[in-house]
Amino acid sequence: MHDHARDSVDADRMRAAGTVSVCQRLAVRGIVQGVGFRPFVYALARRHGLAGRVCNVDGGVSIEVSGPLRTLEVFRVGLEHEAPPLARIESIATEVLPTASWPADGFEIVASDPRSAGAVSLVSPDISLCDACRGELHDPSDRRHLYPFINCTDCGPRFTIVTGTPYDRPLTTMAGFAMCSACRAEYEDPTSRRFHAQPIACPDCGPRLTWWSADARTVTGTAALDAARTALSSGRIVAVKGLGGFHLACDAANDASVRVLRSRKGRPHKPLAVMVKDLETARRLTVLGSREAEALGARERPIVLVEARPDTELSPLLAPGQQTLGLMLPYTPLHELLLGDRPLVMTSGNLSDEPIVKDDDEARDRLSGIADGFLGHDRPIHTVCDDSVVRVAHGRTVFIRRSRGFAPAPVDLPRSVPPTLAVGGELKSVFCLARTRRAFLSQHIGDMADLETLEAFERAYDLLRGVFRIEPERLVCDLHPGYLSSRWAREHGAAAGLPVVEMQHHHAHVAALLAEHGLDGSRPMLGFAFDGTGYGADGSVWGGEALLADYRGFERVAHLRVVPLPGGDRAVRQPARLALAHLHAAGLPWDAALPCVRFFSESTLGVLRTQLDRGLATVPSSSMGRLFDAVASLLGVRQEISYEGQAAIELEALAASACAPRVYRFELAPGPPVVLDPGPVLAALVDDLRRGVARADIGEGFHRAVGQAVVDVVARLGDAVRGLPVGLTGGVFQNLRLQGYAVELLQRAGQAPLWHRVVPANDGGLALGQAMIAVE
Repeated sequence: MHDHARDSVDADRMRAAGTVSVCQRLAVRGIVQGVGFRPFVYALARRHGLAGRVCNVDGGVSIEVSGPLRTLEVFRVGLEHEAPPLARIESIATEVLPTASWPADGFEIVASDPRSAGAVSLVSPDISLCDACRGELHDPSDRRHLYPFINCTDCGPRFTIVTGTPYDRPLTTMAGFAMCSACRAEYEDPTSRRFHAQPIACPDCGPRLTWWSADARTVTGTAALDAARTALSSGRIVAVKGLGGFHLACDAANDASVRVLRSRKGRPHKPLAVMVKDLETARRLTVLGSREAEALGARERPIVLVEARPDTELSPLLAPGQQTLGLMLPYTPLHELLLGDRPLVMTSGNLSDEPIVKDDDEARDRLSGIADGFLGHDRPIHTVCDDSVVRVAHGRTVFIRRSRGFAPAPVDLPRSVPPTLAVGGELKSVFCLARTRRAFLSQHIGDMADLETLEAFERAYDLLRGVFRIEPERLVCDLHPGYLSSRWAREHGAAAGLPVVEMQHHHAHVAALLAEHGLDGSRPMLGFAFDGTGYGADGSVWGGEALLADYRGFERVAHLRVVPLPGGDRAVRQPARLALAHLHAAGLPWDAALPCVRFFSESTLGVLRTQLDRGLATVPSSSMGRLFDAVASLLGVRQEISYEGQAAIELEALAASACAPRVYRFELAPGPPVVLDPGPVLAALVDDLRRGVARADIGEGFHRAVGQAVVDVVARLGDAVRGLPVGLTGGVFQNLRLQGYAVELLQRAGQAPLWHRVVPANDGGLALGQAMIAVE
């Protein structure tokens, strides 16, 4: 037969086959529960005239569908390309079913199928109020007009109310609210936007607000909202129960209110986030680029760090010493109704360094010394989840804190791992549960410094372990012997008979960067890990490291010169001590004209000099973060700090106003390992200070010198690192001035540097790297 004729016959057979009815079972994996996926499948099947059923199963959604083969192919394409906005399809497995099991005519949504226990179901993060619900919220004719708990399948609480999987109402904190007939009708109507919306509610059957204060009677409903708004407008501080915990709110333009909030909360300087009603207001208050606007308006609604405009109506006490402001838009209907036209401080509901409060009774107990009134409600929060924080760097959104709106969405891994719990570090604690090629990072837990935070860690771990059905076969922790998280891992591992891998801090930073860029570790990365504190393999404090690393191990190929820090942790809290230590190590005199010298009494200076001369009660450190603190002290920016990173953050703000930046350069001592000596930089910097050079120009020069040092190290290592990826990680690289210079200079040198986008550069991303370590 001629080829053209054969082609024609084959085509006819294929067309005929397309009209033959078959039945398939489609197993859909991914974030497909609680996001309107089943009603979407129902509508799609009905549109194509297909018969069958859809239900939630552990691990995803199961679809049994019958009809012409060609139509089923179109149906599958629709599944992949028309899915609801919150859905994330990872895979669709197809199985042909025998004729006897074909469904009857019509298509239906059936109850969840418990048969597949053991599979992993993905839980959607909490999602901000959608436009459709916002329209109903403000529509006087709608039965949910001004109802602060309005939601649908496209928005509302998810992760913070889930108590188990599959995601159905009985396994959420909405289980105690019986639907009224109107909500039940919507819930069961496949054409409704609230079809199988598990948190569905209305004023007749759903949660209710409650207001209470020491000087007023308790009220509920709309009266509670009115009482809270009145309190805020009169300058009072209000504790507000949100999605993942309480906020402390006050008028962001009222200096007295902000000052009182800072005093009561024990937060004298750390920036306070501000919630504004819309992008127009954000543009009036800040210099808002298109990417910042996009991040603010994203469905996750993170706090976005943006450049503040001078002379706005906002209090200057919101972010002292900084040029940026943390803004967010309202993400719940309650926030939208509470806000009005007045920008509000919206900071975490806790005393500094304590976990966030999530329950009404707990709020009355623990926040009574801070808040003048409380706006709570009776929908329980099962899981605490703090606000996420992002910043735009080089046209990309990067995380400062990955939490609400993003956790616990999975991170794809470049290689398979056994069931693993990685507990992270001590600061900005986040743990990671990983199995096969998926990692589930927890929400931000906080600084692991006390029993309360450890208990919050344990509660979050128990939830995610149960939801994702991951029973760890190994634990990974930081090498530091004193970290509370590491002690917990060792004790838990010993009790459970599980191996515990101890991981060097900066190696984990580099491994996290490798993992998020999908690198399988077949080639090492030259990773620059700059941060404040990390326990080194030699027992000293590291933090200015260049590591040649893969997932199996690392080589320390360069580092900042080691300097003894007097007083250990006390030196971290007093950058003036760090400045004196670096001057001493560089052989530079303690000039009485320097701010760091004037900060101490003569007797204290004598004690410090003796400590440094004799090496008494000092800690050897190669920390780049501590060098930034030292320079901030030398320039008179900050001699004592009240929150982690304060001096370096304020130094970055100072450098932004430079007019004629100075040129400095680190000296590279031959290795191995190569040693970056800051002595020449400090000598030139001090000389410029004596000559009256503008502090901003000196500060900017220092930033550029550190960026140049990165490039100089790459050049010095030469053939040993040629062709390898170069990465920037660690909390110091949250400094966008430094990161920008390092990226630009590396690109000029022919490199394509990598930096973080999926997890924070700080210790909030540490657990991802830990989970990938020692995987064979």
